Amino acid sequence: MKNICVIGSLNMDLVVNVLEMPKKGQTLIGSNFKEVPGGKGANQAVAMARLGGNVTMVGKVGKDSFGDTLINALKNDNVDTNYIKKVEGPTGVAMITVDKNAENSIVVAPGANFKVDTNDIDENISAIENSDIVVVQLETPLETINYALKKAKELNKYTILNPAPAVKLEDEIIENVDLLTPNETELEILSGVTINNEDDILKAAKTMIDKGVKELIVTLGSKGSLYINNEKSMFKKSYKVEAVDTTAAGDSYTGALSVAFSKDESIEEAMDFASKVGALCVMKEGAQSSLPKLQDVENFGR
Repeated sequence: MKNICVIGSLNMDLVVNVLEMPKKGQTLIGSNFKEVPGGKGANQAVAMARLGGNVTMVGKVGKDSFGDTLINALKNDNVDTNYIKKVEGPTGVAMITVDKNAENSIVVAPGANFKVDTNDIDENISAIENSDIVVVQLETPLETINYALKKAKELNKYTILNPAPAVKLEDEIIENVDLLTPNETELEILSGVTINNEDDILKAAKTMIDKGVKELIVTLGSKGSLYINNEKSMFKKSYKVEAVDTTAAGDSYTGALSVAFSKDESIEEAMDFASKVGALCVMKEGAQSSLPKLQDVENFGR
């Protein structure tokens, strides 16, 4: 099995349930407040580890109780945390509101995550050197992400970018991405193409391929996912389940893809595996608390 390095964010998720999302200026009474380990980078690392992947994480937390909790959570799931540094200032937090339809609204205060810089990549270059697959997201500074991807490609690593939260990216970042895993909204922002149907998705994906991305898997929520490269496209239907909370669904999907690729599985096998993982994820509440283990996936649908 190949090794995976995740470079990204660690957040403490502060989650509250509401019947409906608040309107501007409105105060609502919520319920079921929870503190759940999260952050896109950490979520993906935990997803990989629970699915049997060999995972190392690079990132930063503050010198506070949230930071300690997040590192311990990763250790408990057998993620290598030797490259996570504690720094002055607060650990990142995400304030998450979940409504009765399992849809969420998230505000992130990055804290220590925005202190991950290019020096950290150089100081932790062995984490990349000892890996085969490098996975990044967009909850750390873009300059750092750009540098990490460039270093990974110089070392001939396979690179995956989960472009969330989505922002317009420089071509220099895009050209060092082997696999891009956006949802429809993220793809629209990245490509500048308005998306209303599958033809628009293919057009937007072609725009990204022209910029240097080798292949894309676009997640389409409950509809499924779409694989696109320069030669073909392939649709995979989702598994139908009763969704409770969609938090970390995208993270679980990208994590599952990474593990499947670390086992040299085909695109078809990887997408099916990731679809099962995503379905299991939305059936539970929270970020890392909702991520399934390999045995759960193997038993899915039996």
